[in-house]
Parts: sequence; C-alpha cells; structure tokens
Amino acid sequence: MNCPYICYITYISNHVTGGLMNIGIQLLQYTLSGITIGSIYAMVAIGFNIIYNSTGIINFAQGDFVMLGGMIAVYFYKSLHVPLFLSGLCAVSIVMCIGMLFERFAIQIVKNSSIITLIIITIAASILFKGGAMFIWGKDAYILPSFSGDTPFMLFGATILPQTLWILGFLFLIVSALTVFFRFTIVGKAMKACSFNKRAARIVGINVNRMILLSFALSALIGGIAGVIVTPITLAHYDRGSLLGLKGFGTAILGGLGNMEGAIAAGIIIGLLECYSAGLISSGYKDAIALITLLMVLFFRPGGIFAKKAEQALKSY
Repeated sequence: MNCPYICYITYISNHVTGGLMNIGIQLLQYTLSGITIGSIYAMVAIGFNIIYNSTGIINFAQGDFVMLGGMIAVYFYKSLHVPLFLSGLCAVSIVMCIGMLFERFAIQIVKNSSIITLIIITIAASILFKGGAMFIWGKDAYILPSFSGDTPFMLFGATILPQTLWILGFLFLIVSALTVFFRFTIVGKAMKACSFNKRAARIVGINVNRMILLSFALSALIGGIAGVIVTPITLAHYDRGSLLGLKGFGTAILGGLGNMEGAIAAGIIIGLLECYSAGLISSGYKDAIALITLLMVLFFRPGGIFAKKAEQALKSY
C-alpha cells in the first residue's frame, strides 16, 4: 500500500530538484552573460572617465570609437584578407589616430569655449562618425571570427563562449595597465595633475595640451580594443556606437565620473540587471535598464553610487 505513495513522492522530489537545478543553471548563465556585457560597458565608461579627468567634458563619441574599431577590423579581415590579429592591431591603431585628430582639429581649436560647447562638438562628431560609417560600409551588420574558436565549454551546466574570456582578460589588462600608468609613470602623474588644476600644471612645466591629446588617444585606444574584441559576439553595425555610448555614459555616472574602479563595478551591475531582466521578465526591457538606472542615479545620487570612493581615489594620487 505504501509503495505507490513512496514512488509518487520520489517522482515529485526528482522533478522539483531538477527544476531547482535548472533555475540555478539559468541564473548562473544570466550572471556570466551579465558579467561579459558589463565588462564591455566598463571599457566604454573607462574611456569616458579618462577624457573627463583631463578636460572636464563628456565625450559622447566614445561609443563610436568602439563601433569604428569593429568595422575597421572587419574591413581589414574580410576585404583586404589581413590576418585576424593584424586586422585588430591595424583597427586599434587607426581608431587611436582618429581620436587624436578629433582632439587636435575639433577640441583643441575651441579649447577656450564653454564645457557645453565642447560637449555639443562631441555629439556632432558622433553623428559624423556614424554617418561616415554608414556611407562606407552600409547598413549591414558584420562579424569577426572568435579569437579561439566557437566551441563553448561548460561551467556547472552554464555555457561559456571562449570569446568571453578574451573580453574579461582584456578588461583586466586595460585596468592593470592604466593603474600602473597613472600611479607609477611621470606622464601618468602629469595627466592626473592636469585633472586637478590645469593652471597649476602649466606653472610647473606640464604641457597641458599634450596631456589632453594623450587622453583622447588613450580613450580611442580603449574604444578600438573594445570594438575588436566584442565584434565576434555582438556584431559590428554603423549604429551600434550610439547605444554603447549611452550605456557607457550611464555606467560612468553610476560608478562616479572619473572613478575607474567604480566604472568596472557599475558596468557589471548594469550588465547583470540587463541579463536578469531579459531572462526573467522580458527581453524588451533590456535596453531600457541603462537609461532607467541613469535617471534614478541622477535623481537620487547625482555623484554616482561610488562618488565617495572616487574622491578618496583622487586624494590618494
């Protein structure tokens, strides 16, 4: 008499356990995807922060540096048949040169204008970059092959693409290199001095114009690297830079403008929120998360959730 009851309990228990395991695997998958996406946003936000620290302006063309990195790499790889590694290297170099030319022939010429005027110039540059990319490459989406193949591997039931490790690895290298650069090199300390007080930096002999040019070069370099490494999983499209720029700006605001560590944490937070909302609610809300987060932060904590840490970080240099 007890056997059917025991079998029924065992059946229910197995299915409940299996359901809980599936939920756990899904949450792990969303978490890994969120960290990957958040790492991309963090790279864009770091580019925002570098220029903001040096000039006090928000470069709304930063997302287009990412777009140009991916599109130029695709052009070298598929049209000119250059090896993948060299295609990425050429794309990053060209984007860095574009960033330097943009600063020299757009920002430097009107350097004494108001901050609002300079920000409007970066918005105009973003429109110009997007229009130029559409004219050259059209409205099609392009893709690069993954650096280490497309065969995924499993982690506790969740799937991880090899390109994800490249993204995380490059984020780690960028953050480590920038930390060493700003803390232990003369040029990096000179850039930090310009972020504190440009007039005082000039008095002690620092070439402020050169430091600003270097900040645009570094920002474009990071954007180009981000564009190359994310194209294998997100595709390259002429209009992708606008959305990346918006989300990168939201990440920079959330982490506290000028705070590199805050940008990393904020990027992961936004990436996780996007993936959880897409997986648990609806994918239609995914792109609205960054905007909603940005608005909430501007309403309740305009300095960003890591603003105090940002101030302490500036004092430590």
